[in-house]
Amino acid sequence: MIKWITKLFSSTQKEENAEDIMKKYLIVGLGNIGAEYVNTRHNIGFKILDFLAKKESLSFETVKLGSMAEYKFKGRTFFLLKPNTYMNLSGKAVKYWMDKENIPLENILVITDDLNLSFGTIRIKPKGSDGGHNGLKNINLVLNTQNYTRYRFGISDQFKKGQQVDYVLGEWNAEEEAKLPERFEISAEIIRTFGTAGLENTMTTFNGK
Repeated sequence: MIKWITKLFSSTQKEENAEDIMKKYLIVGLGNIGAEYVNTRHNIGFKILDFLAKKESLSFETVKLGSMAEYKFKGRTFFLLKPNTYMNLSGKAVKYWMDKENIPLENILVITDDLNLSFGTIRIKPKGSDGGHNGLKNINLVLNTQNYTRYRFGISDQFKKGQQVDYVLGEWNAEEEAKLPERFEISAEIIRTFGTAGLENTMTTFNGK
């Protein structure tokens, strides 16, 4: 009898743990560390997480392979991660924190810039190729899959031939700067909706907005 009760209790614990796991989300903002990169187009992932953290009075702490803030919202826990590995080694930080916090692949959202979308355009997809983006390329390699959700933020491709690197690592122009706060508000809502309403609802609500 005692063994049966112990087994039942143990089983209940496992179910509760599994339920808790599904309420944890890893939100990864891609970017490069260093003062010279702070306001560059390539660092939009960092900027979106910084905006949400400031809005919710959260603090980033230095952790292994990055900086992290923990955001609690409607029974969910969002781990906001800014890798410090530089863009082309982002996968190392994603894999480490995914494993450490036992976060399922479907609960990962990676925020990145996209040259193929006009400025501020929102594109949320459940999977896809790296599209030439070194951060996504490394994440695909380390995770050995392309099946994780990514939020692509359009930065447009308004640069002359041979100037792509300078453009991506360049700062926003005045017109873009003026429009960023509104885009940041929407981005914060995307993160919340991803955790509380699911991927399909998030895509339906925000893609093309």
